[in-house]
Amino acid sequence: MADLRSDDLVLIACSGGPDSLALASVAAFFARRGTVRVGAVVVDHGLQQGSADIAKRTAAILQSLGLSPVEVRAVQVFEGQGPEAAARTARYAALEAAADQHGAAMVMLGHTLDDQAEQVLLGLARGSGTRSLAGMPARRQGSSGVQYARPFLSLRRAETVEICQLEELRPWLDPTNQDPQFARSRARYRVLPVMEAELGPGIAESLARSARILSQDADYLDELAQRAYRDLVEFSPNRDELLLAEEALRQLAPAIRQRVLALAVTEMAGSQPSFERLLAAEALLNRRGSAGPVQLSGGVSVYRLSRAVLAQDSKQPAKYGKLVVRRDS
Repeated sequence: MADLRSDDLVLIACSGGPDSLALASVAAFFARRGTVRVGAVVVDHGLQQGSADIAKRTAAILQSLGLSPVEVRAVQVFEGQGPEAAARTARYAALEAAADQHGAAMVMLGHTLDDQAEQVLLGLARGSGTRSLAGMPARRQGSSGVQYARPFLSLRRAETVEICQLEELRPWLDPTNQDPQFARSRARYRVLPVMEAELGPGIAESLARSARILSQDADYLDELAQRAYRDLVEFSPNRDELLLAEEALRQLAPAIRQRVLALAVTEMAGSQPSFERLLAAEALLNRRGSAGPVQLSGGVSVYRLSRAVLAQDSKQPAKYGKLVVRRDS
């Protein structure tokens, strides 16, 4: 909390579980010392019977710790994503809204080293890239500008349980955390224990350490990609198309080139494309076979101008030799 002033408000995102309740208890200690103001948000996802009562009970515990303001935000979890992703989307929207309403300088999350290890393991299972394997950042900025912090990323889950015991707090144990239908639950209660037994202790710490190393690598590659993107990017007059010079793209290392293409997609309001879609876009640079368009993600596609089109339309020379990224109507 060194970068916070005494009049800054920090909101604790608290589910009532041992991790977030322990974090609230530690934060309350700093609040009592006058280091910072601390409040809390309890998000009721409404996915379990009695969730409103659990949220109300959690809010009462937080108020007893001296946190203020404390509020419960009920959210609607929309279908269309997996259940975990949909709940996460709804939860962060509620946290952003609460931070904006109360003028909070920071929202703190109770993720632990164990959560980080599970995140990395799931990323490996999905075949994810460097950024995903870097796990959860200790600090990040939300869409509304609020800062998110995870001060417990170096703490084991068992240690948060001990904090709750010492403070005589009774956390709520979410039964879905042990539900085998969720990949994270299987990683936590089945996969990681087997890895510890077969490969020796310290697996969780090793995975979390890998996340820290990969986070540094990903930050550096992202910085290089941002520079290359700024040098290459052009826009059509009405900004409905984004152009990237093919030859300059070919000169980039694959790790940078793919990031530049992904930046172009998000610039055109698309979502992060998969590795396979990025490879398909890169194939256009070979100037063999199809000139596209290649569908990327979120309604964004990319194509290159063929010589045949150039011969038919004299207005197209400005696009020749460039990949054209567009938002499909």
